[in-house]
Amino acid sequence: MSTLFARFTEAKKILLLLLILAALLVMFFIPTFLSKYSVYLLTVILFTALLATSLNISLGYGGMLPLHQAVFFGVGAYAAALLLNKSPLPPWLSFLAAPLVAAGVALVIGTVCVRLRGLYFGMMTLAMGQLVWAIVYRWYEFTGGDDGIHGIAVPQVLRSIPAAYYTALIVFSVCLLIIYIILNSPFGIALQAVRDNHQRCESIGINIRHHQLIAFVLAGFFSGVAGVLFVILERSVSPSLLFWTKSAELLIMVLLGGMFTFLGPTFGAAVIIVLGVFLGVITEYWLLVLGTVLVLLILFLPQGVLGFVKEKISSSAPERKGVDKYAQG
Repeated sequence: MSTLFARFTEAKKILLLLLILAALLVMFFIPTFLSKYSVYLLTVILFTALLATSLNISLGYGGMLPLHQAVFFGVGAYAAALLLNKSPLPPWLSFLAAPLVAAGVALVIGTVCVRLRGLYFGMMTLAMGQLVWAIVYRWYEFTGGDDGIHGIAVPQVLRSIPAAYYTALIVFSVCLLIIYIILNSPFGIALQAVRDNHQRCESIGINIRHHQLIAFVLAGFFSGVAGVLFVILERSVSPSLLFWTKSAELLIMVLLGGMFTFLGPTFGAAVIIVLGVFLGVITEYWLLVLGTVLVLLILFLPQGVLGFVKEKISSSAPERKGVDKYAQG
């Protein structure tokens, strides 16, 4: 029976992989039959989904509560903008260096914050993130202050919306594959063990702070990658990218999709962005609708949409029922 259950689980993984590959194939041909605005919106969904997934490295898999993940998104975007406009580095090297800058900021903030737990950890990340926002907002000579930076020197080949879309699609796919490999590696399994039972992991010698800090820095790095994709699409940055309200939106996306599922943040990002676009046309109070959705979600689907689906599929597996019956008699 256990062998049968293992085969069932493996078949589900293969089916999921085939569905993902089919979705990527469809998305590759999307610019040929959709409007320019639709392609633009899909590009926004792609880098926002990557940003939400990066948050979930710390939140859903690391058991931490970062309340200001957007600061690394903004740092990555500003680093790319400043390197493209003010440094002699070639563009491709600037694009690679920007996420490393975001990871460096995450290392500094994480070194302080991983000493704390729970809400105290979250409040410290919020405070330090707002400190970074204040520096960007007030440093006119370097960051442009509240005016931001406009006319970023993105390479000509990337300046069209289809080019930005294909770049985002490729980078998003590669980053999600890397994140999946990391989270299913021995490090990722240990990280989830730390999330599930803090005291037991500490008692068997797992360095909890070390694992959480690495996860926090990885989340900052991939947030910085999303910031680079934003720069390629918009060719401008502003301090609003680093403000705490952006982090609140990301948290809602992760909760909506399911923070204990890998693709949950991607689903949540797509739903929230599409809702924001269409409800924003109907009413100026669309944030009230979003808040109502969040309340209903917490009350009736605390595990998120994909988390609920995953739970139903797992509970209905006939092989698992067979295993239980075999164990009883």
